[in-house]
Amino acid sequence: MAGDGRGRTLRLRETGRAVGRMAPGPLNAVTDVPGLLVGQTTLDDDERGVYSGVTALVPVALEETRAVPAGFHMVNGYGKFVGATQLMELAELETPVLLTSTLSAFRAADALVGWVLDRSATPVTSLNPVVGEINDSWLSAERRPVTEAHVRAALDGADAGPVAMGNTGGGTGACALGFKAGIGSASRVVPLEGGPATVGVLVQANMDGDLRVAGRTVLPGELGLERAGYTSPRGSCVVVVALDVPCTGRQLERIAARGVLALGRVGAAYSHGSGDYGLAFSTRVAEAPVVLSPADLNLVFTAVLDSVEEAVVDALLAARTVRTPGGRTAHALPHTVLLD
Repeated sequence: MAGDGRGRTLRLRETGRAVGRMAPGPLNAVTDVPGLLVGQTTLDDDERGVYSGVTALVPVALEETRAVPAGFHMVNGYGKFVGATQLMELAELETPVLLTSTLSAFRAADALVGWVLDRSATPVTSLNPVVGEINDSWLSAERRPVTEAHVRAALDGADAGPVAMGNTGGGTGACALGFKAGIGSASRVVPLEGGPATVGVLVQANMDGDLRVAGRTVLPGELGLERAGYTSPRGSCVVVVALDVPCTGRQLERIAARGVLALGRVGAAYSHGSGDYGLAFSTRVAEAPVVLSPADLNLVFTAVLDSVEEAVVDALLAARTVRTPGGRTAHALPHTVLLD
């Protein structure tokens, strides 16, 4: 399992470690949340030096209803989060969520609008596409590699199965905490008063800072590796939280905030040049939103914090080393850091 090949399959729990007390869902991924599909298109071309892609999160409920309840939170706004203002104003999500690279975000948003219009049975005169992004230009030579076809492939291929992590989808060119990173995901089964619920997260990890894992700080230089990413503090991270409880928009906003704040557990710097965003939504729509009790809300907060921490570590463990034609190298986190 050690090394930097494409067969890196180790997850944190396989090292005998766990984050928190709650049990994960069957896949330990955001797709454990009923009613959510994930699809990804990966552009991984070592000859051309292109490392990018798109990740799509598709709430099934949007096939039957105009929107699902949602909340949005920004810690640092140096980013291009398409659709953010309407998310904050209405506390509703009208479309699937896309994650991609910075200059592909606008093309992805246009492709998402087209995909939704093609599937709509009634005329649509207004639509708020939601697209988050990270800057993968330290690795990827092509600034706008994602096309409409790539976006549609991710949306049409979305399913409820295991979520590929590391160098995949919108995380293909991502670096985090000095190492090659990418997509990470995790989930928790939460014992709420009304019965168990599922909280799942998906992280597009691309942030600056120093990795903290297994009770210590892990620096690339101490492992004999060059640090991946820009030398000036910058980088972005998007955290998406899904849960199968139809709670209020305000509560979802608070849940989204915990998703971004959880990045501090693994060493995120929240630097000036970073876009640090959290989005939370429910996959269930009720006639009257459920207002979680303080006790239940605390359990959901804990589930989000623990899931995000684990998802970032799993993104690092799943990522493979990338060596670009231009001479840059983003080293994967050696598995020995957690296996020893």
